[in-house]
Amino acid sequence: MFGSRLFAMAKEIGMMSEGYVWILTSEMTNQLASLNSSITDTMQGVLGLGAYFPKTKEFQHFQVGWKSKFQQENPTIIGPELNVYCLWAYDAVTALAMAVEKAGVKEFGFQNTSIYSSSTTNFETDLGVSLIGPKLRKSLSETRFRGLSGSRILDTRKWTDKKSQFNKDTDTGTYSTSKTNLGPIIWPGDSSFVPEGWDLLANRKKLRIGIPVEPGYGLDELVSAHYDPVTNGINVSGYCIDVFKVVMDALPYHVPYEFIPFNPRDNENFSTGSFYDDLMREVYLGKFDAAVGDTTIRAERSLYVDFMVPFTENEATFIVPIKQKRVKDACVFLKPLTWELWVTSVCFFVFIGFVVWLLERGVNKEEFRGSPSDQVGQRIHSNLARFVVIIWVFVGLILTQSYTASLTTLLTVEHLRPAVTDVNQLIQSGDYIGHQHGSSIIEFLRKMGFDVTKLRVVNSIEESDYLLTLGSRNGGIAAAFAETPYIKVMQSRYCSKYTTIGPCYQSQGFGFVSAFQLSPHI
Repeated sequence: MFGSRLFAMAKEIGMMSEGYVWILTSEMTNQLASLNSSITDTMQGVLGLGAYFPKTKEFQHFQVGWKSKFQQENPTIIGPELNVYCLWAYDAVTALAMAVEKAGVKEFGFQNTSIYSSSTTNFETDLGVSLIGPKLRKSLSETRFRGLSGSRILDTRKWTDKKSQFNKDTDTGTYSTSKTNLGPIIWPGDSSFVPEGWDLLANRKKLRIGIPVEPGYGLDELVSAHYDPVTNGINVSGYCIDVFKVVMDALPYHVPYEFIPFNPRDNENFSTGSFYDDLMREVYLGKFDAAVGDTTIRAERSLYVDFMVPFTENEATFIVPIKQKRVKDACVFLKPLTWELWVTSVCFFVFIGFVVWLLERGVNKEEFRGSPSDQVGQRIHSNLARFVVIIWVFVGLILTQSYTASLTTLLTVEHLRPAVTDVNQLIQSGDYIGHQHGSSIIEFLRKMGFDVTKLRVVNSIEESDYLLTLGSRNGGIAAAFAETPYIKVMQSRYCSKYTTIGPCYQSQGFGFVSAFQLSPHI
């Protein structure tokens, strides 16, 4: 087994001594019982969690018979031991045998099928469908017994032991998940103290963390590095830096590191390709141990460096200018309400006036005289007429508020209308589109239907603003394609000057970069 050879090698180079921590997978832990003692001696202090099975009388009886038969067939192997996988296999065969017996199956018939008709093999003639399959499946689901592994065989979908356990008290026969019932862990080097991990390498040099400082889409809001003449050092800040510091502070041990600004123009090996690809190459070559910044996770980059879990949104979209259109229609105040609503409101106004006049005429005989214009200005005495007027006032108030809100929305929407409302409109117009460095982005835009000759590389937020202001017909661009963090920064800088359409591209987001050998520690 490869794992056993690994620990033998680790012991030779001194990595099984005090201060080291080794944790096994459950698969390897479950096979420890069947390993040679010379192998397990090299694994002292290794921690693992394996499946528990009780040493019952049935198990002991089965073990004696199994060892006897195994020794007869394999005389050169001394001291074989059963592990939980052997018991699970035995329990599975036992369950199947009990189900066959219960179902009363005497003959096993198969019906040939051509499920692999397009294959070049002869599977269609070699494989068949069991004729007693449904009957056997039903019988197996009704099988009830406790296997040698301690699992209760309940149905064909799961084996389960209803008690979740870490250990068992052999005196009381009870199970417990309490840490107080667990014995102390003896770590490598016969130490009972929990190793501190990275602190063991306190004399190691600080991790060299490269950060991008190339002017361009590397925004100060995301990551920045500036020389401080007072301290004669580099001040590093930005969203990406803050996330990295929070992650490092959350570690249970101290990891020394230092930020090193990276500008590929200072390097003789500077390429004319992606600035971030140059940074990835420096990590791969060992100039930096890791890189922190607005570095996008991409498949081609992961062949040379390791990426942490993304910490930003994984979307990219188009940003387009908002068309500044002034409303010149003199009748715009009529648009919030339809003609039907205008006519209905006027009719109800007249109708309410008639109802009030009709109600007041009977109780206001003395003052309700004179011309119609004089009657309109008379005081109301009828309580019923007052109730009608109050209801109408509330209706009028609601209409007024709705009219005001609709008119405000209408004027705002007309004033802030996007120059482009749909991605298909961009494709059909044939306008120039701006984008960041990256071959994968160009390939994506090409698959969407954009003309590759109409794509322009944009190197900064300021350049994007300038080209978008010019427009495609004046030597600029009609839209810029970028990932969500850049879009948000641009919108925060220029407020209501731009809006987005999309998202239309699922990127992997930003992630910290490290050399492969450092990935477990960061």
